Amino acid sequence: MGSLGVWAVAVAALLGTSGCWLAEGHKGGRRGGVDTAGVSHGSSQEPRSTEKGKADGNIDQSLSDPDGDPCRRTYCGRGRQCVLMAETGRAECVCQEKCRPSFVPVCGSDGRFYENHCEVYRTACLERRRIYVVHSKDCFFKGNACTMSEYNKLKSMLLDMQPKVLKTDEKSQQRDMEEKRALVDTMFKYLDVDQDGRLVSDELEKISMKEHLEDSLLECTMQDLLRYDDYNNDGHLSLHEFYTAFQVVQLSLAEDQQISVSTVTVGLSAVLTCAIQGTLRPPIIWKRNGIILNFLDLEDINDFGDDGSLYITKVTTIHMGNYSCHAYGYEDLYQTHVLQVNVPPVILVYPETQAQEPGVSASLHCHADGIPNPKLLWLKNGMDLQPRSSKQLSLIANGSELFIGSVRYEDTGAYTCIAKNEVGVDEDISSLFVEDSAKKTLANILWREEGLSVGNMFYVFSDEGITVLQPSECEIRRHMKRTERIVATYEEMCPKGEGVSPQHCVWSSAVNIRDKYIYVTQPLLSRLLVVDIQAQKVVQAVATDPFPVKMLYDKSHDQVWVLTWGDMDRTHPTLQVIPQASVGEVHHAIRTTFQRVNDFFIPPTNLIITHVRFAFVFLKNEPAVHKIDLETFHRVKTISLKNYSCIPVSMAYTHLSGFYFVQCQSKSHLQAPPQLLIDSVTDAVIGPNLNLTGQPFVSPDGRYIVTPDPQSAKLIVQTVSFQGELGLNQDLDESIAVSDLAFQPSFTESNQHLVVATSGSGTDLLFADLSSGRTEVLRSLKEPLAPQAWPWGGPNRVVVSSGLFGQYLVTPSAESLFVLNGKQRTPHCEVSDIKRGNTIVWVGEV
Repeated sequence: MGSLGVWAVAVAALLGTSGCWLAEGHKGGRRGGVDTAGVSHGSSQEPRSTEKGKADGNIDQSLSDPDGDPCRRTYCGRGRQCVLMAETGRAECVCQEKCRPSFVPVCGSDGRFYENHCEVYRTACLERRRIYVVHSKDCFFKGNACTMSEYNKLKSMLLDMQPKVLKTDEKSQQRDMEEKRALVDTMFKYLDVDQDGRLVSDELEKISMKEHLEDSLLECTMQDLLRYDDYNNDGHLSLHEFYTAFQVVQLSLAEDQQISVSTVTVGLSAVLTCAIQGTLRPPIIWKRNGIILNFLDLEDINDFGDDGSLYITKVTTIHMGNYSCHAYGYEDLYQTHVLQVNVPPVILVYPETQAQEPGVSASLHCHADGIPNPKLLWLKNGMDLQPRSSKQLSLIANGSELFIGSVRYEDTGAYTCIAKNEVGVDEDISSLFVEDSAKKTLANILWREEGLSVGNMFYVFSDEGITVLQPSECEIRRHMKRTERIVATYEEMCPKGEGVSPQHCVWSSAVNIRDKYIYVTQPLLSRLLVVDIQAQKVVQAVATDPFPVKMLYDKSHDQVWVLTWGDMDRTHPTLQVIPQASVGEVHHAIRTTFQRVNDFFIPPTNLIITHVRFAFVFLKNEPAVHKIDLETFHRVKTISLKNYSCIPVSMAYTHLSGFYFVQCQSKSHLQAPPQLLIDSVTDAVIGPNLNLTGQPFVSPDGRYIVTPDPQSAKLIVQTVSFQGELGLNQDLDESIAVSDLAFQPSFTESNQHLVVATSGSGTDLLFADLSSGRTEVLRSLKEPLAPQAWPWGGPNRVVVSSGLFGQYLVTPSAESLFVLNGKQRTPHCEVSDIKRGNTIVWVGEV
């Protein structure tokens, strides 16, 4: 019969397959319609006979192969074969005459031993009865008392006979396996008398006699080790086969595969395959940021496959980062997968059109986001520009700005900015018309009107009303006094209330709604006003719950979220939503079900991330953040922060690797708990963000996280790489008690940012270059509002920038307004007689 140890490998390899080959000839006649091998003959390509009375063994020739060989389209099932009957020319299924020789022993349900699967089904066909494979070794040894159960007892006894390794208090599956492996190693060396790394029958017999194992009550002998576990049938046991016999797990990971770097384009799927191999490998466990993924119900990571691979569907930038895999119970051996997500460029130019007179300078701006950083180049009327050979053309900040020193008529044209990276290209056109202003061409008229339009302005809400400020000329374009009437109701914009003397406006928060409206809250009047930007009038008052103090605009769903306090003591806070904020003429607030709301957070959008699905709500004195569906307003999940004793105060977010940064409430007599990191892929708390305790601010591109340290008053800068790794970049040298912070794109480098920070207690204002760490401080901006004069939460001295391409910023003092030139890092002008102008909105394309 030969050695039978090959059984285990063979069954694993051939389970569920026929293992049969078609015989060359045939014997006998037709069989009946019953599948005598116990196997279904159904097949998508199997023709069915419709002729009444025809034997099922025959094939309907009307469906036969047009080339004349009907067997090419015939499936007969396991144990049978198709033959062409010479006398009729028809195809017929008959029992196989013989199987292809192969020794892959199996047991049949009839208790007989067969050399392979094919012989089982061939016999079933010939005997016209159901016989199937039984996954047992017992029929191999009929008449032999060494059953599988007895064999396992023998192996247990051999293990118990070995000298035990000193036990440790630390218990784990991995530790137990290491001890078991040491026992098996010791046993193998003892049995291997000639030390050649092979156990042969003679050696096993000698040990059996030496140790008097025949005297045991077991029915198995040492030679049965060869009969059961000599898998390659070579007459001896190797150490590898010995490990398998005693269920010793062996795992390995090639040194050059310990770290695997994968790159995938956004929107595609990714498959991460674990390279840990070995005999009896347990299931593979995957982790991200220390969180086990296998048991989470994730919509984008939802299939782990039989081979232990990790499948990520529709990859986005939040999926970038490190993933690790290890076999269950064996965490010391792991592989790290670094996933980088590439994003094709997305481009924006400014202005789309401009008209200039000869002799003046002109700038064309181009901004592109993408991963890796896109490279920029310019064409004029479809032809390459050569700025190096031109004295009046120059490219600034790696092509982010095309500067023309003194325009001439021939500079008129369509300037195309092209952004390229490894995974894509994007382009847009900025048109320049050079002509005398006296010529009333359409381009000239449009340009002049745009220059006088309501766009590219700061809207400042102060005690006296609403001021519309054009920053480059420091010109007040419009002033809406507090007594102006609301169009819809004809009541005053800021009516005089009881106990308020003299009459003045009280504002707390404002948001820009797609350059169509500005919504601004009036907390003492329990309402917000809707300002029509084109008409430059207040067109509606929307009633809210008492004391609306904070708003955020959800651009993805075109809705405004409003936090109300109920009263100055915040005793009855609620959360309300205004749907369809940019459309329609009449707007209204919908009260959500959330009570005791302390604050909320909606992640921002940018050129790459244009849609946001979830907001987060903090409740009073509760160590948790509640994840809210922005479409339905329903609570999706509660993320507990109790283990970290963190009551959330504020949040920030980067779409690179999907980190949420949570600031925790400061306790009166103790230092505040450190910031916490939450992974947006798993909604799990990763742990503290170093020992940082202040409010986090994230740059628009998600690459920089800036935290003002309340202890040292310095700005701490962290970076997120394109591989999703969060790292500490630097501490900026200058100290400032930060009230508010804004970001500006760098004017000298593409894809870099400046940060501008105001002081809440002094006259300082800080400019800092995030890439180099270079800082400058302005120290003469007058005193800010006293904190008690701004009771609505948030900064008592805001700073607001003029968009993606703008160089100006605005920040208030107690009784005036400062316009700053971010490009030159200097004060630009001061606008006096604007008291408590701490609510500011930028409106415009740049």
